[in-house]
Amino acid sequence: MKTKKSKPETSQLLILLLLLASILFCLLPRIPQDQTYHHFADSATLYNLPNFRNVVSNLPFLLIGITGILYVLLKRQHPLIKSQTPNYFVFFIGITLTGIGSAYYHTTPDNSTLVWDRLPMTISFMSFFSIIIIEYTEFSKKASLLITLLSIGILSVLYWCYTEYNGQGDLRLYIIVQFLPMIIIPVMLSVFKANRLTKTHLWIMLLLYAASKISERLDHSIFDSLSFISGHTLKHLLAAAAPLTFLIGIAKSLNKNSGQK
Repeated sequence: MKTKKSKPETSQLLILLLLLASILFCLLPRIPQDQTYHHFADSATLYNLPNFRNVVSNLPFLLIGITGILYVLLKRQHPLIKSQTPNYFVFFIGITLTGIGSAYYHTTPDNSTLVWDRLPMTISFMSFFSIIIIEYTEFSKKASLLITLLSIGILSVLYWCYTEYNGQGDLRLYIIVQFLPMIIIPVMLSVFKANRLTKTHLWIMLLLYAASKISERLDHSIFDSLSFISGHTLKHLLAAAAPLTFLIGIAKSLNKNSGQK
């Protein structure tokens, strides 16, 4: 009978992550922000709001984020939530702020507004990563992990801003922060056993995020084919469905664990 491997030593895991990130940072060439990124397929102005669909499609982030915050506060005494209350709370705060920051960016897309889109996204990425690490390892210093990962995420955006300001724009650290967890998390889901979270919803969440990145890349192609929605607008909807799936998974995990008492 096959059994899941024992959980890794967290200190070893973090050292490995830092080593991987450092290697990637050194191997990758400097990556400046492509200014064509700001030229979206759907730039229609409706109700005096520029880039209307790309702006309003951020509303689901706001609604899901606020719902998640309220749910965490309501269920904070449940063992599943209580063990990681700050991590869940910060995650849904990040989702809420992503809705606001992304909407703001899309009203006037340029590097200066893009900062306010990326900062809350790194908060969401890093807090989610901390949740998964704690779920799949024997990590005890939960607050330290959250603070460390959040600091790295925020630093990645600030580093990009600094290099752009000095004419040497470099997205390497931000790209590593965004994509390295998306590579490591599936490995952890496949190899190690979860404490309480249901894996199905985590896999769906990752697939939705991957689909959102594909839609983002196909922004113009999707808009040319469908005309009523662009790839970037679809990206927002798919990306917002990811934290919604996570929230549903948390609720189901709570009900399952409550039923086992």
